[in-house]
Amino acid sequence: MPDPAIRAVLLLCTGNICRSPMAAALLSRRLAVLTPDLLVASAGLSAIADAPADPISCALMEAKGLDLSTHRARQLTASLANAFDLILVMEDRQQRTVEKGFPAARGRVHRLGRFGNFDIPDPYGKPRAAFESSLALIERGIDDYVRAFWTPK
Repeated sequence: MPDPAIRAVLLLCTGNICRSPMAAALLSRRLAVLTPDLLVASAGLSAIADAPADPISCALMEAKGLDLSTHRARQLTASLANAFDLILVMEDRQQRTVEKGFPAARGRVHRLGRFGNFDIPDPYGKPRAAFESSLALIERGIDDYVRAFWTPK
């Protein structure tokens, strides 16, 4: 059964324009049927507020039938961190940064690649192949979390 303790999931990366918007869109779609009331959102540790998603991220999501055109970056704040039951970051150092900066979030912050023990590298400013590689890892991490928390046992 889906984990009833998890009602809201925040996906977090650095700028909130590449990895976390893609991850949030993919997770939201995956869980729409299993947990229709689940809130899935994204933010960044160093976000430029209101910046749109990276064009390559938009194109990759469009190819999967998802639309990031209305996405706007937002900065992680204490109130935002406190509003989510689960915060999934892209890199080990991001987990440490969140736990240090927002101590109340400890225990709710995990790496998206936790189960496979991997980080998801930031593709920002790199060629499309880097985005595709990061996307493949995002999908792998989402698969692992869906199996662990939302797939009937």
